[in-house]
Amino acid sequence: MKPQAWAEAEEILNYIDGHIEGGNEERSLIICPPFVFLEEVSKVLQMSQLAQKAELGAQDIVTDDSISLTGGISGKMLVGLGVRYVIVGHSERRWPHGENSVEGESNQVVNAKIKQALADGLTPIVCVGEKEQADGYIMWLKQQVAATVAGLSGDEISKCLIAYEPVWAISTNPDAQPDTPELALRSISAIREYLVGNHPPVDVRVLYGGSINEKNAIDFLSLPEIDGVLVGAASLRKEDFVQILKKV
Repeated sequence: MKPQAWAEAEEILNYIDGHIEGGNEERSLIICPPFVFLEEVSKVLQMSQLAQKAELGAQDIVTDDSISLTGGISGKMLVGLGVRYVIVGHSERRWPHGENSVEGESNQVVNAKIKQALADGLTPIVCVGEKEQADGYIMWLKQQVAATVAGLSGDEISKCLIAYEPVWAISTNPDAQPDTPELALRSISAIREYLVGNHPPVDVRVLYGGSINEKNAIDFLSLPEIDGVLVGAASLRKEDFVQILKKV
């Protein structure tokens, strides 16, 4: 008998497989399940039409493959499971919330994970974003980006996907506020400006993640400056997620 959590994950995948139509070489679908589901999700992808439409990603990676770390997942392990992408520096790791939460990951830790992912041939999905939209947040965001990609060449940054996810707009944040494409564009333009100006030659691909759902996804994707969306809670609601895919 399958554990309930995996049965739910399999149900979502099968629903997606049965409801998405056609293919588009200009669009990519990356599925990043929890570590415990990676192997099974990989099998489902290979045995369905999703094999032609989806890539497998992971939710985190260790900073250094050469160090033995109990519980840590190395890039080599991920590659062995068929993983091609890995989320690095997600807001829930940078900014843990709750009274008993541990200290979040620093820019330096995220930077080390990016370098390790690239060394293993993985494509990092690098998350950046401010915790609150206070005065001067654009300058703060640029400083975060600078520290996150420190030591990377323009070519290496071009191999990454940059995901802008303002913490104040994420649905799992109890104080979440709605974001707008116009506000997001201001931050994304600042990210591009910094990277292009300081790491030439660089081809910057930027995703947006902040309470993306079936109602607002196209509002963000209609902007040419936004190359994709990072879907969180809505990806667990299979009907809503399929509607996002169909609109894309």
